[in-house]
Amino acid sequence: MAWRNFFNEIRGLKLKELPDHVKPMISIASAKNAVVRGLDNYNAKYIQTGSIDPLYHVCFGGMIFSYLVALPEERRHLEHQQHAKEHGH
Repeated sequence: MAWRNFFNEIRGLKLKELPDHVKPMISIASAKNAVVRGLDNYNAKYIQTGSIDPLYHVCFGGMIFSYLVALPEERRHLEHQQHAKEHGH
């Protein structure tokens, strides 16, 4: 939804006007405000309502994180197996 709003904002701009429009959005202060706003929205939507969804988010996030951490090692292992198979070991 935010991307759609951003696209609609820049649709009418000329190319020369685009950097002046986008530059304030990519500052550190803007990023901090966006993170704080997101955390406040998450708190209001899930924490204050007593929902069990944050527990699901932690569990699934942990599973995805552990998969991504183990992925390079698994790829190296599979490449080694394939290399050994190609060379008759």
